[in-house]
Amino acid sequence: MSAYLPKSGPLLVACLLAASPAFTQTPIQPALGHRSIRLLTQNGLSFKDLNKNGKLDAYEDWRLPVPTRVQNLLGQMTLDEKVGLMLISTTRMAGDNSLRGGDGKTEITDGFNEEDLVQPNNMFTRKPLPVPIMSAVGTTKGVTQYHLRHFILRANPPAAVIASWTNNLQTLCETSRLGIPAMVASNPRNHVTIDAAVGLSVGKTAFSTWPGELGLAAMRDLKLTRAFADIARQEWAAVGLRKGYMYMADLATEPRWQRIEGTFGEDADLAADMVREIVLGFQGTKLGSTSVAMTTKHFPGGGPQLNGLDSHFDWGKFAHYPGGLFAYHLKPFKAAIAAGTSAIMPYYSAPKAGPAGEFEEVGFSYNKAIIQDLLRKQLGFKGIVNSDTGPIEMMPWGVENLTIPQRYQKALDAGVDLFSGTADPTILLDVVKQGLVPETRIDESVGRLLAEKFALGLFENPYVDVDRARTLVGNATFQQKADLAQRKSIVLLRNTANLLPLAPKTKVYFETYYDNGRSASPVTVYKPTKATNLELVGTKEEADVVVLWLIPTTGGLFASADKPIDLTLSKNKIDLKHVSTLMGSKPTVLAINFSSPWVLSEIEGDAKTVLATFGTTPDALLDIVGGTYKPTGKLPFTIPVSQQAVADNKSDVPGMQEPKGYALFPFGAGLTYGLVRAAK
Repeated sequence: MSAYLPKSGPLLVACLLAASPAFTQTPIQPALGHRSIRLLTQNGLSFKDLNKNGKLDAYEDWRLPVPTRVQNLLGQMTLDEKVGLMLISTTRMAGDNSLRGGDGKTEITDGFNEEDLVQPNNMFTRKPLPVPIMSAVGTTKGVTQYHLRHFILRANPPAAVIASWTNNLQTLCETSRLGIPAMVASNPRNHVTIDAAVGLSVGKTAFSTWPGELGLAAMRDLKLTRAFADIARQEWAAVGLRKGYMYMADLATEPRWQRIEGTFGEDADLAADMVREIVLGFQGTKLGSTSVAMTTKHFPGGGPQLNGLDSHFDWGKFAHYPGGLFAYHLKPFKAAIAAGTSAIMPYYSAPKAGPAGEFEEVGFSYNKAIIQDLLRKQLGFKGIVNSDTGPIEMMPWGVENLTIPQRYQKALDAGVDLFSGTADPTILLDVVKQGLVPETRIDESVGRLLAEKFALGLFENPYVDVDRARTLVGNATFQQKADLAQRKSIVLLRNTANLLPLAPKTKVYFETYYDNGRSASPVTVYKPTKATNLELVGTKEEADVVVLWLIPTTGGLFASADKPIDLTLSKNKIDLKHVSTLMGSKPTVLAINFSSPWVLSEIEGDAKTVLATFGTTPDALLDIVGGTYKPTGKLPFTIPVSQQAVADNKSDVPGMQEPKGYALFPFGAGLTYGLVRAAK
């Protein structure tokens, strides 16, 4: 077997067929999707003439093992074509102006955006920009001139529009010299989330709407977690999204880290269980024609950031391990590897000297000891190493003094296969031509990338049924499961006066408080969108009980400053005077949405009935409050007792292992009701 292909491990099980003779069983004709090329017929079977040469090449022969097809295709590719395959960047649909800053919104359609957009950045000059700057290139130019075949879709149009656009993209790729299909990736699209920033989450979409990742962990229901992943897989594949830039195996051990919302909490064993179920739900036990390939991130764990500052920024470039728990953060990644995750993404961070001082202080994408020695040799990962967006040009932590070609050289030597954030292969191409990296090293990475495409069946049929996408994505049956998950994700932390569940017909004033900086008022008085056993009223004066749902926010990751965040409510856009007035007016059910482990010391003494949410809907919260569904959720992380406790924490240590007195509500806390009406 060629040196550039996986020799063992779970990445692409199809690759293991190389050890078996071809055609030992009667071949089953797969569906072949094509637009412009012709089909070849041999022994009553059909094949796509992808390179238009009128004969059946090995890479076109779906009967052959994946490694054989990869080797044949590699032998036909030019260096330009190989290098283009190693880049993945944001792609834009017609009407998508999201990377142009102040441009107004226009309708997004299934056409191509042909505008090049390469913006200068100074992220690596110690003068960080508010958000990372990513280059993009016109779609046709990217495919035909730069030979790009990996794309990140960040736009958020209806499902049918995405499906039609991916078909158009695959049609364009089919016309290329070798007919190599595209791989379209996305960040999560199925969750209720607060920080739906570029690179984190797409936010509310046409897809089924599930709790946030913390909420999934709060359910403590692995069967429903697997069902979520399987449903999301069906939706993604239906529109032509075949790679997920997800999920985060990072642990929420540093409460000030602003990406906790995307984790499965602080407990390594729980996170490992969640990651396993999600990988198997999206991919299956091996990649196939209905799979969505996962990119588990951010190796070796982005949670233990120094002072909680994030490594998107120069001021947050270091991870550290003051508690000596480096190995603890590897557990979820080990589970992902065992489940067969197709790719792993290293984080930008550089490991700070200390308990993990054996590692060079360079970003993990440049860190040979992390990728080659730890990830590949010790943990046995044979799949794709996909850099996070921009470590070459924007976040080259620890290698700032290297030239761009030297950074590529070091990252390739460390083991990166796919570079995210740039659409122009010129410099990487020159790196090879100048002899800084041998072409055999490029072949190693391209072999892995091609093997994934073959295993996913993209060479046979990359096209989707637009009408099916329109009816399948977000359908009522899928949403019914998601609605159950939303209810199971809610945690009852305190019910001191046994106020909950409220009796039927209780008059309730239900208010959400969320200062997102865009609405005229942070207050929304909720009116029901469906039948409820409670009577909702428009003012607190009319009510028997107030339900107040606080949604604190830091302003988002890319609003970060160069100092640790304060987790108290008043520092996260909550008006304490308003809260006090409401809570003093009537018996109050206080619900708080935890996108971070907020410190409740400012109101904690007055809060007799407390619920925790992690990205859910008002209807789900009302069903818990009214007893239609009894609370079963458990906290996925520890809620600290004070901001001083937060400041004193050890970043790599979960709250459950911090000294006595650290927790107001410990990991795993969660009450329920006694006799309640039947759950939905």
